[in-house]
Amino acid sequence: MERIDALAQRKGYTVGGLTIGQCIELAGELDLKVSDVVIAEAMQVNKMTHEEVLSSVLAAFDHNLHAVEVGYTSGSSFIMGKVGQELNQQAIVLNQDPFINKVLHYTLAAQVGNHSVGLQPCAGTGDSCPYAGIVKALLETMENREQVAALTALILKVGTIFRVGKVTTGCNLEGFGAGSAALAAAFTERLGGTPQQMERAMVLALSPTIAVPCTPRVMVAGLCAAHIGGAVVNAHLTANLAVNTTLPVTVPIDVMIAMATAVHPVSAKYVVPVVIQYMEPFFKTNDAVDHYVTDEVKAKEHARIEETIAQASAEARSLAARANSIVKPFGEAVVGGSSQAVGSPTNTARIAHSLAKGEITGVKIELYPELFARRGINVPGILMGAIYGAATDNAQMYREVMGKVLEAKLNVEIIEVDEPQLQRITIYAKEQNAVVEALNRGGGRLVIRAASPSVEEARQNARTLQIDVID
Repeated sequence: MERIDALAQRKGYTVGGLTIGQCIELAGELDLKVSDVVIAEAMQVNKMTHEEVLSSVLAAFDHNLHAVEVGYTSGSSFIMGKVGQELNQQAIVLNQDPFINKVLHYTLAAQVGNHSVGLQPCAGTGDSCPYAGIVKALLETMENREQVAALTALILKVGTIFRVGKVTTGCNLEGFGAGSAALAAAFTERLGGTPQQMERAMVLALSPTIAVPCTPRVMVAGLCAAHIGGAVVNAHLTANLAVNTTLPVTVPIDVMIAMATAVHPVSAKYVVPVVIQYMEPFFKTNDAVDHYVTDEVKAKEHARIEETIAQASAEARSLAARANSIVKPFGEAVVGGSSQAVGSPTNTARIAHSLAKGEITGVKIELYPELFARRGINVPGILMGAIYGAATDNAQMYREVMGKVLEAKLNVEIIEVDEPQLQRITIYAKEQNAVVEALNRGGGRLVIRAASPSVEEARQNARTLQIDVID
Protein backbone atom coordinates (compact mmCIF):
# COMPACT_ATOMS: atom_id res chain seq x y z
CA MET A 1 0.00 0.00 0.00
CA GLU A 2 2.83 2.38 0.88
CA ARG A 3 4.40 2.07 -2.59
CA ILE A 4 1.08 2.74 -4.31
CA ASP A 5 0.31 5.73 -2.10
CA ALA A 6 3.79 7.20 -2.53
CA LEU A 7 3.73 6.88 -6.34
CA ALA A 8 0.19 8.28 -6.51
CA GLN A 9 1.25 11.29 -4.45
CA ARG A 10 4.26 11.94 -6.70
CA LYS A 11 2.00 11.88 -9.71
CA GLY A 12 -0.60 14.10 -8.06
CA TYR A 13 -3.28 11.39 -8.10
CA THR A 14 -5.95 11.25 -5.42
CA VAL A 15 -6.24 7.88 -3.73
CA GLY A 16 -9.97 7.49 -3.25
CA GLY A 17 -10.63 9.04 -6.63
CA LEU A 18 -8.31 7.08 -8.90
CA THR A 19 -9.49 6.70 -12.48
CA ILE A 20 -9.26 3.38 -14.28
CA GLY A 21 -6.40 4.77 -16.33
CA GLN A 22 -4.53 5.85 -13.21
CA CYS A 23 -5.02 2.42 -11.60
CA ILE A 24 -3.63 0.81 -14.74
CA GLU A 25 -0.70 3.22 -14.85
CA LEU A 26 0.21 2.67 -11.19
CA ALA A 27 -0.05 -1.10 -11.55
CA GLY A 28 2.17 -1.05 -14.63
CA GLU A 29 4.90 1.05 -13.04
CA LEU A 30 4.91 -0.96 -9.79
CA ASP A 31 4.65 -4.35 -11.51
CA LEU A 32 1.36 -5.13 -9.75
CA LYS A 33 -2.01 -6.38 -10.86
CA VAL A 34 -4.61 -3.69 -11.42
CA SER A 35 -6.77 -5.38 -8.80
CA ASP A 36 -3.94 -4.85 -6.28
CA VAL A 37 -4.19 -1.10 -6.79
CA VAL A 38 -7.98 -1.17 -6.60
CA ILE A 39 -7.92 -3.11 -3.33
CA ALA A 40 -5.21 -0.89 -1.85
CA GLU A 41 -7.28 2.19 -2.63
CA ALA A 42 -10.32 0.68 -0.92
CA MET A 43 -8.20 -0.24 2.12
CA GLN A 44 -7.05 3.34 2.58
CA VAL A 45 -10.38 5.03 1.92
CA ASN A 46 -12.40 2.69 4.14
CA LYS A 47 -9.72 2.12 6.79
CA MET A 48 -9.98 -1.64 6.26
CA THR A 49 -7.51 -4.48 6.15
CA HIS A 50 -6.86 -6.39 2.95
CA GLU A 51 -9.01 -9.27 4.19
CA GLU A 52 -11.86 -6.95 5.18
CA VAL A 53 -11.98 -5.39 1.71
CA LEU A 54 -12.04 -8.77 0.00
CA SER A 55 -14.74 -10.03 2.34
CA SER A 56 -16.83 -6.91 1.75
CA VAL A 57 -16.71 -7.02 -2.03
CA LEU A 58 -17.91 -10.62 -2.04
CA ALA A 59 -20.58 -9.88 0.57
CA ALA A 60 -21.88 -7.12 -1.68
CA PHE A 61 -23.06 -9.84 -4.08
CA ASP A 62 -25.14 -11.80 -1.56
CA HIS A 63 -28.50 -10.61 -2.85
CA ASN A 64 -27.61 -10.64 -6.54
CA LEU A 65 -26.22 -14.16 -6.34
CA HIS A 66 -29.50 -15.18 -4.72
CA ALA A 67 -31.30 -13.60 -7.70
CA VAL A 68 -29.14 -15.67 -10.06
CA GLU A 69 -30.10 -18.82 -8.21
CA VAL A 70 -33.80 -17.95 -8.37
CA GLY A 71 -33.57 -17.18 -12.10
CA TYR A 72 -31.68 -20.40 -12.76
CA THR A 73 -33.99 -22.72 -10.86
CA SER A 74 -37.52 -21.39 -10.48
CA GLY A 75 -37.96 -17.78 -11.58
CA SER A 76 -39.79 -16.35 -14.56
CA SER A 77 -39.73 -12.93 -16.16
CA PHE A 78 -42.28 -10.95 -18.15
CA ILE A 79 -39.65 -10.20 -20.82
CA MET A 80 -37.21 -13.12 -20.40
CA GLY A 81 -39.61 -15.98 -19.77
CA LYS A 82 -37.96 -18.96 -18.08
CA VAL A 83 -34.73 -18.80 -20.06
CA GLY A 84 -32.61 -19.39 -16.94
CA GLN A 85 -34.44 -22.60 -16.09
CA GLU A 86 -34.25 -23.77 -19.70
CA LEU A 87 -30.49 -23.18 -19.87
CA ASN A 88 -30.10 -25.08 -16.62
CA GLN A 89 -32.42 -28.01 -17.24
CA GLN A 90 -31.41 -28.61 -20.86
CA ALA A 91 -27.68 -27.97 -20.28
CA ILE A 92 -27.64 -25.73 -23.35
CA VAL A 93 -24.19 -24.81 -24.64
CA LEU A 94 -24.06 -21.13 -25.61
CA ASN A 95 -20.26 -21.02 -25.82
CA GLN A 96 -17.73 -23.80 -26.25
CA ASP A 97 -15.53 -22.37 -23.50
CA PRO A 98 -17.00 -23.98 -20.35
CA PHE A 99 -16.25 -20.95 -18.17
CA ILE A 100 -17.80 -18.45 -20.60
CA ASN A 101 -20.77 -20.78 -20.99
CA LYS A 102 -21.29 -20.62 -17.22
CA VAL A 103 -21.02 -16.84 -17.21
CA LEU A 104 -23.61 -16.58 -19.97
CA HIS A 105 -26.00 -18.97 -18.23
CA TYR A 106 -25.79 -17.10 -14.95
CA THR A 107 -25.92 -13.66 -16.56
CA LEU A 108 -29.20 -14.47 -18.31
CA ALA A 109 -30.52 -16.13 -15.17
CA ALA A 110 -29.68 -12.94 -13.26
CA GLN A 111 -32.06 -10.95 -15.45
CA VAL A 112 -34.82 -13.46 -14.81
CA GLY A 113 -34.03 -13.16 -11.12
CA ASN A 114 -34.13 -9.40 -11.49
CA HIS A 115 -37.79 -9.63 -12.47
CA SER A 116 -38.48 -12.18 -9.75
CA VAL A 117 -36.76 -10.85 -6.62
CA GLY A 118 -34.96 -7.77 -7.95
CA LEU A 119 -31.29 -6.95 -8.38
CA GLN A 120 -29.20 -4.40 -6.55
CA PRO A 121 -28.15 -1.96 -9.31
CA CYS A 122 -24.63 -0.76 -9.98
CA ALA A 123 -24.75 1.58 -13.00
CA GLY A 124 -28.12 -0.10 -13.45
CA THR A 125 -29.57 -3.55 -13.02
CA GLY A 126 -28.38 -4.35 -16.56
CA ASP A 127 -24.67 -4.47 -15.69
CA SER A 128 -25.43 -6.15 -12.38
CA CYS A 129 -26.44 -9.18 -14.48
CA PRO A 130 -23.01 -9.90 -16.05
CA TYR A 131 -21.29 -8.90 -12.80
CA ALA A 132 -23.33 -11.48 -10.87
CA GLY A 133 -22.91 -13.99 -13.69
CA ILE A 134 -19.14 -13.87 -13.69
CA VAL A 135 -18.82 -13.80 -9.90
CA LYS A 136 -20.96 -16.92 -9.55
CA ALA A 137 -18.92 -18.65 -12.28
CA LEU A 138 -15.66 -17.63 -10.60
CA LEU A 139 -16.83 -18.93 -7.23
CA GLU A 140 -17.62 -22.28 -8.83
CA THR A 141 -14.42 -22.64 -10.84
CA MET A 142 -11.63 -21.01 -8.80
CA GLU A 143 -10.43 -22.64 -5.60
CA ASN A 144 -8.64 -19.52 -4.37
CA ARG A 145 -11.37 -17.33 -2.89
CA GLU A 146 -8.94 -14.42 -2.53
CA GLN A 147 -8.37 -14.39 -6.30
CA VAL A 148 -12.13 -14.42 -6.87
CA ALA A 149 -12.50 -11.46 -4.53
CA ALA A 150 -9.67 -9.58 -6.28
CA LEU A 151 -11.35 -9.97 -9.67
CA THR A 152 -14.66 -8.96 -8.08
CA ALA A 153 -13.05 -5.82 -6.68
CA LEU A 154 -11.75 -4.96 -10.14
CA ILE A 155 -15.23 -5.38 -11.65
CA LEU A 156 -16.76 -3.15 -8.99
CA LYS A 157 -14.15 -0.41 -9.50
CA VAL A 158 -15.17 -0.19 -13.14
CA GLY A 159 -18.88 -0.51 -12.37
CA THR A 160 -18.94 2.23 -9.75
CA ILE A 161 -17.35 4.71 -12.16
CA PHE A 162 -20.04 3.91 -14.73
CA ARG A 163 -22.63 4.30 -11.97
CA VAL A 164 -21.63 7.95 -11.65
CA GLY A 165 -21.67 8.50 -15.41
CA LYS A 166 -25.11 6.97 -15.98
CA VAL A 167 -27.65 9.76 -15.69
CA THR A 168 -30.37 8.66 -18.11
CA THR A 169 -31.55 5.68 -20.14
CA GLY A 170 -28.99 3.78 -22.15
CA CYS A 171 -27.37 0.35 -22.24
CA ASN A 172 -24.27 2.21 -23.41
CA LEU A 173 -23.52 2.95 -19.76
CA GLU A 174 -25.19 -0.07 -18.21
CA GLY A 175 -25.60 -3.71 -19.21
CA PHE A 176 -23.77 -3.62 -22.53
CA GLY A 177 -21.32 -0.77 -21.96
CA ALA A 178 -20.38 -1.06 -18.30
CA GLY A 179 -20.77 -4.84 -18.46
CA SER A 180 -18.40 -5.10 -21.42
CA ALA A 181 -15.76 -2.87 -19.86
CA ALA A 182 -15.82 -4.47 -16.40
CA LEU A 183 -15.76 -8.03 -17.68
CA ALA A 184 -13.02 -7.22 -20.20
CA ALA A 185 -10.89 -6.07 -17.26
CA ALA A 186 -11.66 -9.22 -15.27
CA PHE A 187 -11.11 -11.58 -18.20
CA THR A 188 -7.77 -9.94 -19.01
CA GLU A 189 -6.48 -10.28 -15.46
CA ARG A 190 -7.79 -13.85 -15.27
CA LEU A 191 -5.82 -14.63 -18.44
CA GLY A 192 -2.66 -13.27 -16.85
CA GLY A 193 -2.60 -10.15 -18.99
CA THR A 194 -0.60 -7.04 -18.19
CA PRO A 195 -2.17 -3.75 -17.06
CA GLN A 196 -1.49 -2.34 -20.52
CA GLN A 197 -3.27 -5.28 -22.14
CA MET A 198 -6.20 -4.69 -19.81
CA GLU A 199 -6.46 -1.10 -20.99
CA ARG A 200 -6.49 -2.19 -24.62
CA ALA A 201 -9.16 -4.80 -23.89
CA MET A 202 -11.41 -2.31 -22.12
CA VAL A 203 -11.11 0.27 -24.89
CA LEU A 204 -11.95 -2.37 -27.49
CA ALA A 205 -14.87 -3.59 -25.40
CA LEU A 206 -16.36 -0.13 -25.00
CA SER A 207 -16.12 0.82 -28.66
CA PRO A 208 -19.20 -1.04 -30.00
CA THR A 209 -21.32 0.02 -27.01
CA ILE A 210 -21.20 3.76 -27.66
CA ALA A 211 -24.74 5.27 -27.97
CA VAL A 212 -26.51 1.90 -27.67
CA PRO A 213 -29.97 2.52 -26.17
CA CYS A 214 -31.58 0.18 -23.66
CA THR A 215 -35.20 1.13 -24.30
CA PRO A 216 -35.97 -1.91 -26.49
CA ARG A 217 -34.92 -4.33 -23.80
CA VAL A 218 -36.77 -2.58 -20.97
CA MET A 219 -40.24 -3.33 -22.28
CA VAL A 220 -39.80 -5.61 -25.30
CA ALA A 221 -39.67 -9.37 -24.81
CA GLY A 222 -36.32 -11.09 -25.24
CA LEU A 223 -34.10 -8.27 -26.48
CA CYS A 224 -32.25 -7.83 -23.19
CA ALA A 225 -30.60 -11.22 -23.66
CA ALA A 226 -28.48 -9.87 -26.52
CA HIS A 227 -27.44 -6.81 -24.48
CA ILE A 228 -26.31 -8.50 -21.29
CA GLY A 229 -25.16 -11.71 -23.00
CA GLY A 230 -23.43 -9.60 -25.62
CA ALA A 231 -21.42 -7.88 -22.88
CA VAL A 232 -19.97 -11.25 -21.87
CA VAL A 233 -19.13 -12.31 -25.41
CA ASN A 234 -17.76 -8.88 -26.32
CA ALA A 235 -15.55 -8.78 -23.23
CA HIS A 236 -14.25 -12.30 -23.83
CA LEU A 237 -13.36 -11.40 -27.42
CA THR A 238 -11.57 -8.17 -26.56
CA ALA A 239 -9.64 -9.64 -23.62
CA ASN A 240 -8.32 -12.43 -25.81
CA LEU A 241 -7.41 -10.00 -28.59
CA ALA A 242 -5.55 -7.81 -26.13
CA VAL A 243 -3.67 -10.67 -24.45
CA ASN A 244 -2.93 -12.83 -27.48
CA THR A 245 -2.29 -10.32 -30.28
CA THR A 246 -0.50 -7.03 -30.84
CA LEU A 247 -3.62 -5.37 -32.26
CA PRO A 248 -2.86 -1.64 -31.98
CA VAL A 249 -5.14 0.33 -29.65
CA THR A 250 -4.07 3.91 -28.97
CA VAL A 251 -7.04 5.44 -27.13
CA PRO A 252 -6.51 5.79 -23.34
CA ILE A 253 -9.25 4.11 -21.31
CA ASP A 254 -10.06 7.32 -19.42
CA VAL A 255 -10.71 9.11 -22.71
CA MET A 256 -12.95 6.24 -23.84
CA ILE A 257 -14.96 6.32 -20.62
CA ALA A 258 -15.26 10.11 -20.78
CA MET A 259 -16.52 9.89 -24.36
CA ALA A 260 -19.00 7.15 -23.47
CA THR A 261 -20.30 9.31 -20.62
CA ALA A 262 -20.63 12.35 -22.88
CA VAL A 263 -22.45 10.41 -25.61
CA HIS A 264 -24.80 8.77 -23.10
CA PRO A 265 -27.26 11.70 -22.63
CA VAL A 266 -27.05 12.58 -26.32
CA SER A 267 -28.17 9.06 -27.21
CA ALA A 268 -31.05 9.33 -24.75
CA LYS A 269 -32.17 12.56 -26.39
CA TYR A 270 -31.85 11.63 -30.04
CA VAL A 271 -31.61 7.84 -30.43
CA VAL A 272 -34.04 6.64 -27.79
CA PRO A 273 -37.11 8.51 -29.16
CA VAL A 274 -36.65 6.83 -32.54
CA VAL A 275 -36.28 3.45 -30.85
CA ILE A 276 -39.42 4.03 -28.83
CA GLN A 277 -41.34 4.92 -31.99
CA TYR A 278 -40.52 1.59 -33.62
CA MET A 279 -40.58 -0.59 -30.52
CA GLU A 280 -43.74 0.75 -28.84
CA PRO A 281 -45.97 -1.76 -30.66
CA PHE A 282 -44.06 -4.56 -28.92
CA PHE A 283 -43.94 -3.18 -25.38
CA LYS A 284 -45.23 -5.59 -22.78
CA THR A 285 -48.36 -4.17 -21.14
CA ASN A 286 -50.15 -4.72 -17.85
CA ASP A 287 -53.91 -5.07 -18.13
CA ALA A 288 -54.40 -4.24 -14.45
CA VAL A 289 -52.60 -0.93 -14.98
CA ASP A 290 -54.32 -0.17 -18.30
CA HIS A 291 -57.67 -0.55 -16.55
CA TYR A 292 -57.07 2.98 -15.25
CA VAL A 293 -56.17 4.46 -18.64
CA THR A 294 -59.05 5.99 -20.59
CA ASP A 295 -60.39 4.32 -23.71
CA GLU A 296 -59.65 7.50 -25.65
CA VAL A 297 -55.95 7.35 -24.76
CA LYS A 298 -55.76 3.65 -25.55
CA ALA A 299 -57.46 4.23 -28.90
CA LYS A 300 -54.90 6.89 -29.80
CA GLU A 301 -52.08 4.54 -28.81
CA HIS A 302 -53.57 1.76 -30.93
CA ALA A 303 -53.86 4.05 -33.96
CA ARG A 304 -50.27 5.24 -33.51
CA ILE A 305 -49.04 1.66 -33.24
CA GLU A 306 -50.89 0.62 -36.40
CA GLU A 307 -49.40 3.59 -38.24
CA THR A 308 -45.88 2.74 -37.04
CA ILE A 309 -46.14 -0.88 -38.17
CA ALA A 310 -47.46 0.20 -41.57
CA GLN A 311 -44.66 2.75 -41.93
CA ALA A 312 -41.99 0.24 -40.94
CA SER A 313 -43.35 -2.33 -43.38
CA ALA A 314 -43.30 0.23 -46.19
CA GLU A 315 -39.72 1.21 -45.33
CA ALA A 316 -38.64 -2.43 -45.31
CA ARG A 317 -40.20 -2.97 -48.76
CA SER A 318 -38.41 0.10 -50.08
CA LEU A 319 -35.07 -1.15 -48.81
CA ALA A 320 -35.63 -4.57 -50.35
CA ALA A 321 -36.64 -3.06 -53.69
CA ARG A 322 -33.45 -1.00 -53.89
CA ALA A 323 -31.05 -3.70 -52.69
CA ASN A 324 -28.46 -5.23 -55.00
CA SER A 325 -28.96 -8.76 -56.27
CA ILE A 326 -27.11 -11.34 -54.20
CA VAL A 327 -25.18 -12.35 -57.34
CA LYS A 328 -23.58 -8.88 -57.42
CA PRO A 329 -23.82 -7.71 -53.83
CA PHE A 330 -20.68 -5.65 -53.32
CA GLY A 331 -19.36 -2.32 -54.47
CA GLU A 332 -15.81 -1.80 -55.67
CA ALA A 333 -13.04 -2.57 -53.19
CA VAL A 334 -11.88 0.42 -51.17
CA VAL A 335 -8.31 0.74 -49.90
CA GLY A 336 -7.69 2.76 -46.76
CA GLY A 337 -10.04 0.93 -44.43
CA SER A 338 -13.43 2.64 -44.81
CA SER A 339 -15.95 2.76 -47.62
CA GLN A 340 -17.49 5.84 -46.03
CA ALA A 341 -14.38 7.80 -45.11
CA VAL A 342 -12.39 6.84 -48.21
CA GLY A 343 -14.67 5.28 -50.82
CA SER A 344 -17.33 7.96 -51.17
CA PRO A 345 -14.98 11.01 -51.18
CA THR A 346 -12.59 9.22 -53.57
CA ASN A 347 -15.46 8.59 -55.97
CA THR A 348 -16.47 12.24 -55.69
CA ALA A 349 -12.92 13.13 -56.72
CA ARG A 350 -13.02 10.65 -59.62
CA ILE A 351 -16.13 12.32 -61.00
CA ALA A 352 -14.46 15.73 -60.68
CA HIS A 353 -11.40 14.36 -62.51
CA SER A 354 -13.62 13.26 -65.38
CA LEU A 355 -14.96 16.82 -65.72
CA ALA A 356 -11.63 18.66 -65.63
CA LYS A 357 -9.65 19.37 -68.79
CA GLY A 358 -5.97 19.97 -69.27
CA GLU A 359 -3.05 19.76 -66.89
CA ILE A 360 -4.12 19.72 -63.24
CA THR A 361 -2.44 22.36 -61.09
CA GLY A 362 -4.21 22.01 -57.76
CA VAL A 363 -6.98 20.40 -55.72
CA LYS A 364 -9.18 21.84 -53.00
CA ILE A 365 -10.74 19.29 -50.65
CA GLU A 366 -13.67 20.32 -48.44
CA LEU A 367 -14.88 17.73 -45.95
CA TYR A 368 -17.51 17.59 -43.23
CA PRO A 369 -16.11 17.30 -39.69
CA GLU A 370 -16.04 13.51 -39.38
CA LEU A 371 -14.22 13.09 -42.69
CA PHE A 372 -11.91 16.01 -41.93
CA ALA A 373 -10.92 14.28 -38.71
CA ARG A 374 -10.20 11.13 -40.73
CA ARG A 375 -8.21 12.96 -43.39
CA GLY A 376 -5.19 10.77 -42.77
CA ILE A 377 -6.90 7.94 -44.61
CA ASN A 378 -9.15 9.75 -47.08
CA VAL A 379 -6.94 12.48 -48.53
CA PRO A 380 -4.64 9.97 -50.30
CA GLY A 381 -7.72 8.39 -51.89
CA ILE A 382 -9.19 11.75 -52.87
CA LEU A 383 -5.95 12.93 -54.44
CA MET A 384 -5.41 9.73 -56.42
CA GLY A 385 -8.98 10.02 -57.71
CA ALA A 386 -8.80 13.75 -58.45
CA ILE A 387 -5.37 13.89 -60.07
CA TYR A 388 -5.01 10.46 -61.67
CA GLY A 389 -8.59 9.23 -61.90
CA ALA A 390 -7.54 6.16 -59.91
CA ALA A 391 -10.29 3.86 -58.69
CA THR A 392 -10.90 3.07 -55.02
CA ASP A 393 -9.22 -0.34 -55.32
CA ASN A 394 -5.87 1.00 -56.57
CA ALA A 395 -3.72 0.04 -53.58
CA GLN A 396 -0.41 0.88 -55.20
CA MET A 397 -1.49 4.40 -56.17
CA TYR A 398 -2.96 4.90 -52.67
CA ARG A 399 0.45 4.15 -51.17
CA GLU A 400 2.39 6.32 -53.63
CA VAL A 401 0.14 9.31 -54.28
CA MET A 402 1.30 11.61 -51.47
CA GLY A 403 4.88 11.34 -52.70
CA LYS A 404 3.79 11.99 -56.29
CA VAL A 405 1.82 15.10 -55.29
CA LEU A 406 4.73 16.47 -53.30
CA GLU A 407 7.14 15.80 -56.17
CA ALA A 408 4.83 17.48 -58.69
CA LYS A 409 4.51 20.53 -56.36
CA LEU A 410 0.76 20.61 -56.80
CA ASN A 411 -1.24 23.05 -54.68
CA VAL A 412 -3.47 21.16 -52.22
CA GLU A 413 -5.97 22.74 -49.80
CA ILE A 414 -7.78 20.70 -47.15
CA ILE A 415 -10.68 22.49 -45.47
CA GLU A 416 -13.26 21.51 -42.86
CA VAL A 417 -16.86 22.50 -43.62
CA ASP A 418 -19.62 22.49 -41.04
CA GLU A 419 -22.29 20.66 -43.00
CA PRO A 420 -23.18 17.02 -42.36
CA GLN A 421 -22.12 14.54 -45.08
CA LEU A 422 -20.75 17.23 -47.42
CA GLN A 423 -17.68 16.48 -49.53
CA ARG A 424 -16.74 19.06 -52.16
CA ILE A 425 -13.82 18.48 -54.52
CA THR A 426 -12.51 21.31 -56.70
CA ILE A 427 -9.90 20.59 -59.36
CA TYR A 428 -7.92 23.44 -60.91
CA ALA A 429 -6.83 22.64 -64.45
CA LYS A 430 -5.35 24.72 -67.27
CA GLU A 431 -8.23 24.22 -69.71
CA GLN A 432 -11.28 23.64 -67.48
CA ASN A 433 -11.73 23.57 -63.74
CA ALA A 434 -14.17 21.12 -62.20
CA VAL A 435 -16.22 21.04 -59.00
CA VAL A 436 -18.30 18.21 -57.59
CA GLU A 437 -20.33 18.79 -54.45
CA ALA A 438 -21.63 15.51 -53.07
CA LEU A 439 -23.21 14.04 -49.96
CA ASN A 440 -21.60 10.93 -48.48
CA ARG A 441 -23.82 7.88 -48.31
CA GLY A 442 -21.27 5.24 -47.27
CA GLY A 443 -20.35 2.11 -49.19
CA GLY A 444 -18.55 4.24 -51.76
CA ARG A 445 -21.91 5.81 -52.71
CA LEU A 446 -22.83 9.46 -52.95
CA VAL A 447 -25.46 12.01 -53.89
CA ILE A 448 -24.39 14.59 -56.48
CA ARG A 449 -25.81 17.87 -55.20
CA ALA A 450 -24.01 20.28 -57.51
CA ALA A 451 -21.31 20.12 -60.16
CA SER A 452 -19.44 22.30 -62.61
CA PRO A 453 -19.55 22.43 -65.55
CA SER A 454 -22.87 20.54 -65.09
CA VAL A 455 -24.69 18.06 -62.86
CA GLU A 456 -25.94 16.21 -65.93
CA GLU A 457 -22.41 15.59 -67.21
CA ALA A 458 -21.27 14.60 -63.72
CA ARG A 459 -24.06 12.01 -63.49
CA GLN A 460 -23.29 10.64 -66.94
CA ASN A 461 -19.60 10.32 -66.14
CA ALA A 462 -20.42 8.62 -62.84
CA ARG A 463 -22.44 6.00 -64.72
CA THR A 464 -19.51 5.46 -67.10
CA LEU A 465 -17.20 5.03 -64.13
CA GLN A 466 -19.71 2.65 -62.51
CA ILE A 467 -19.93 4.83 -59.41
CA ASP A 468 -23.09 4.26 -57.40
CA VAL A 469 -24.93 7.61 -57.35
CA ILE A 470 -28.21 7.68 -55.45
CA ASP A 471 -30.98 10.22 -55.07
